[in-house]
Amino acid sequence: MKEDIVNKEVYMKQALKEAKKAEKILEVPVGAVIVKDNKIIARAYNQKETKCDATKHAEIIAIQKASKKLNSWRLTNCEMYITLEPCSMCAGAIIQSRIKKVYIGAMDEKTGSCGSVFNLFEDYKFNHHVEVEYNVCKSECEKILKDFFKELRKSK
Repeated sequence: MKEDIVNKEVYMKQALKEAKKAEKILEVPVGAVIVKDNKIIARAYNQKETKCDATKHAEIIAIQKASKKLNSWRLTNCEMYITLEPCSMCAGAIIQSRIKKVYIGAMDEKTGSCGSVFNLFEDYKFNHHVEVEYNVCKSECEKILKDFFKELRKSK
C-alpha cells in the first residue's frame, strides 16, 4: 500500500516537471504523464499559446504520444497523472482513449470536468468508465499554478 503512495507521488512529480517546462515558455503550467506497466510512456505539457492551437493541452499531447508509442488509440491499461483537473475536451479524450485511471493534482473550479464544474467520468453513461483519484501532490500542483498567475498579473 505504501509503495502505491510513493509511486503516485513519483509519477505526479514527473508531471510537475512537465508543468515547469510549460511555465518557462509562459504557458499555463500543466503537465501530464502516461504510465503503463509502471513505466512512463508519454510526457507532455501545455503548448496552446506556443503552437496557437486550442487543442494543445498536456493531456491531448500525452495521449497522442502514448498512442503513437503503442501503435493504438486504445490506452486501456494506462494511467494518466495530470497536475490540473482536465477540461471537458481533455476528459472526453481520456474517455475515448480508454485510459484506465487518472490521478489529478489540483482541481479547476472554473473549467474542471472531472468533479469541479461537472464530472464527465461519473455523471454520464459512456461506454468506458475512468477511475479517478484526486489531490495527489495537491499543494505542489496548486502552488505552481497560483505562482504563475500571480506573476502574470504583476507583469500586466
